Amino acid sequence: MTNDVKSMANDVAGRAQDAFGAAAGDAAAQLSGKMRKAAGQAQKGFGEAISEFRDAASSNPVATLAVVAGIGFLAGILWSRRD
Repeated sequence: MTNDVKSMANDVAGRAQDAFGAAAGDAAAQLSGKMRKAAGQAQKGFGEAISEFRDAASSNPVATLAVVAGIGFLAGILWSRRD
């Protein structure tokens, strides 16, 4: 829940900063606002993905364990081939 609040706060603050920068003619403030807004939206998307993964893992733990083991196995193969 706190992730939602933080992402929403970043999004709103970014929009306000973008609008202020546009009104004041300050390109740096406007760009900073756009970046903050994008960070808030990315944070929201990441939070939703984690929440969905958590729900899927709790409803089907065996499949989740198999996927995680497969990812670990592939990572081990990739790292072992490094020179």
